[in-house]
Amino acid sequence: MTSSKRLIVETHSHTIYSKDCLMQPEKIIATCRARGIDRLCVTDHNTMRGAFALAALAPELIIPGEEIMTTKGELLGYFMTDEIPPGLSPMETIAELRRQGAAISVSHPFDTHRNGHWHPADLAAIVPHVDAIEVFNARCFTMKPNRQAQAFANAHALRGTVGSDAHSYRELGRATLSLPPFETAHGFINALQHATFNTKLSSPFIHFTSRWAVIRKSLAR
Repeated sequence: MTSSKRLIVETHSHTIYSKDCLMQPEKIIATCRARGIDRLCVTDHNTMRGAFALAALAPELIIPGEEIMTTKGELLGYFMTDEIPPGLSPMETIAELRRQGAAISVSHPFDTHRNGHWHPADLAAIVPHVDAIEVFNARCFTMKPNRQAQAFANAHALRGTVGSDAHSYRELGRATLSLPPFETAHGFINALQHATFNTKLSSPFIHFTSRWAVIRKSLAR
């Protein structure tokens, strides 16, 4: 008999291996379990070291991924096996993700406060080649970028992901998907058609945790 239990999925999170985060693998895992998060996509900036470290500790919880800076904006890869370097073109990055069978979303595409946002024309150019876009990111200062992303997804018949973009423990689970069970990238993509969202913006002051992480790591060098 197929289980009817839905999974609570956090699709955007960071670890100490991101330059602007201090979260440790063991405490991330404990926090997820305490908050009922069934799957955690670890998507550090331009590295998979955190994803591999957490997957070794809790393979049933972790979906290895990466937030990759391309020449036009940032992409999110899920179910990855190999790290992809930053600085490639969007299509080069997408080709590398497809080579390893990953699922692909686009992080905070309309949040112009971040370097990784997308120009609408560049985003439209990759629509046929991605699986989803992030229609809610809890770290946006206002709902405007999220509403723009949802409108874009609707206009282009794209699936949506939501994510806390967690850089601190308190953010884990801030924005999650409720999905039917899945095991693979293909299953995850299909499950997105049946997603329900649980979302809440984080306080703008949460960005100070990232700034502090950058400063602390700089002082430790």
